[in-house]
Amino acid sequence: MASVLLALLMGFAVQRGGTCLVAALEEVVQKHRWTRLRALLETSLWVLGGFVLLRAFDRLPQVPMGFPLHWHAALGGALLGVGAFINGGCAFGVVARIGSGQWAWLATPFGFLTGFALAGSNLGMTSAMPVAIPDWLQQVPIGLAPMIIAALVARLGWLAWNRYNGTSDASIWSPHHATIVLGVTFLLLFVCVGAWAYTDVLAELATGRFMELGVRGLLLPALFAGALLGGWTAGIWQLRWPSPRALVDCFCGGVLMGLGSSLVPGGNDSLILFGMPLLWPNAWLAFGCMCLVVLVSLWLAGLLKRA
Repeated sequence: MASVLLALLMGFAVQRGGTCLVAALEEVVQKHRWTRLRALLETSLWVLGGFVLLRAFDRLPQVPMGFPLHWHAALGGALLGVGAFINGGCAFGVVARIGSGQWAWLATPFGFLTGFALAGSNLGMTSAMPVAIPDWLQQVPIGLAPMIIAALVARLGWLAWNRYNGTSDASIWSPHHATIVLGVTFLLLFVCVGAWAYTDVLAELATGRFMELGVRGLLLPALFAGALLGGWTAGIWQLRWPSPRALVDCFCGGVLMGLGSSLVPGGNDSLILFGMPLLWPNAWLAFGCMCLVVLVSLWLAGLLKRA
């Protein structure tokens, strides 16, 4: 029950904050602002701090070891970028859009499943990796724990002060509020049920490993239910029947993201929440390639629009 409630809160936060890597990079290109991108990167930083705290209090489960650096990660990241651009949103963005009642994005998870199935069952996700606690994490000084807690309290206090003195709509969370909630709920879910990202769950469904899901299988519908609750309580939920073009774009984008996730392996949600905080080189390479491809695609789209 606790895990389902945490997944609901995660989906709620993603929808309320409009969390999406494509939207973050679009903000960089069009407005020359880094707010959303910094918030996403800050999520990885807080998850890293959370891993250190869990290790300090001897509550850290064994974690997937990752994969050696390989060109597959670069290609997978590029496919993730192209797919996210065509789809109009990354893995997080899909949750946020569905939560707002934009039904065209329901085609994206089916595209994910198709992409994973096309890639084959020999490409496993985080749940299939060998597990241990990384040496570098075991060697982190325990004395850092009070500093991490103090930094988190100070950051939360600063965000609360800004929100209290701001004039923003209460139904919309700042990117930093949303991504901190996202990181904390991920850490708590990790303690409860182990490594979990919804694209990894889709990969296991597509490759016939659904019997391994257990409780984690309940978290996928809970995540999307939380996003729908966020959209409904914000007053922005409405029926938006998709056009055939939007359905095709979302499905094809999902297929490419599924293929890319199989090559990395991992979708951009598991990269930000798991691979990057654990300092996996292939996760950082894939994330960098994804960002580069999305930035170039947005720049070219802008040139074509002005032509």
